[in-house]
Amino acid sequence: MPKAGASSSRKNRERGGLSPSRAGSSRAPSPLTKEALSFLQFCRLEKGLSPNTLDAYRRDLERFSVFAQPSPISPETVRGYLDSLYAAKLSSRSIARHLTTLRNFSAFLEREGLISGDPVGSVPLPRQARRLPKRLSENEVDALLAPVAEQTQESLRDRAMLHLAYASGLRVSELCRAELRGLDLERGLIRVLGKGNKQRLVPVGREALAAVEEYLRDGRGKLLGARPSAFLFVTARGGPMTRQRFWQIIAARGKAAGIAQPLTPHLMRHTFATHLLEHGADLRSVQTMLGHADISTTQIYTHVLQSRLRQTVEAHHPRA
Repeated sequence: MPKAGASSSRKNRERGGLSPSRAGSSRAPSPLTKEALSFLQFCRLEKGLSPNTLDAYRRDLERFSVFAQPSPISPETVRGYLDSLYAAKLSSRSIARHLTTLRNFSAFLEREGLISGDPVGSVPLPRQARRLPKRLSENEVDALLAPVAEQTQESLRDRAMLHLAYASGLRVSELCRAELRGLDLERGLIRVLGKGNKQRLVPVGREALAAVEEYLRDGRGKLLGARPSAFLFVTARGGPMTRQRFWQIIAARGKAAGIAQPLTPHLMRHTFATHLLEHGADLRSVQTMLGHADISTTQIYTHVLQSRLRQTVEAHHPRA
């Protein structure tokens, strides 16, 4: 790929936008071609991908561009690039993500008539060891969600967020960007904006609703003061909770609750899905609540269904 002088300012990267670099920027010029930049614009405007996904695509394409210059995208170039990733000791999962980025880019080029045929589609994805998602036990969840000794507006907010994360399986970005108007306390629902700018309604259980109501009554107003905010969960400065801050909060609460494994928002999401399935939910319902576009993404939890089926047979079959 030939060099291009296009890059993004930090502000535009956070919005998922693309613009020429400004004079005096400390960031090195991007090696991306105009075709790659057009692809990122397409992903932002047409596909509605999140800023985090766009940033990952950009990094992958920049790394490939540096490797491939000035070679065009081709099966041989892509295989050589994958070999370089293996040599750099990247995991199979990371390499598969790089290849997926290139596949999407190649499909875009073909669709736009910039290349004939798909030069990347024939390159197989690396095999990945199947990893079952980690989860918390129900006792660990009880310890995590227990009220803390000192009730402050921050502790009420943090507990409400943890309750809602476990009760709804929201992604951390969905949880942090949830708006007050999206919460329906009467019907026990929350409306969030997920991947691809797709809205979905997720049911919320009684205990989580009670924790959120307590935060709204005794915590949110004190955090905001006289400042307005559209967001449900706010900081002491009046802004929305950030992903990074919530990672810190959940890790600290996990340690305080005596949970040995590192606690992350994604672990709470896996725990939500696993506990639902263990208690009889069907895979399609879990798919809808998690906001998975494809059922294949939700099928990492089929081991839970298989385990429950085995228990059902052992408990009820006359010759088990």
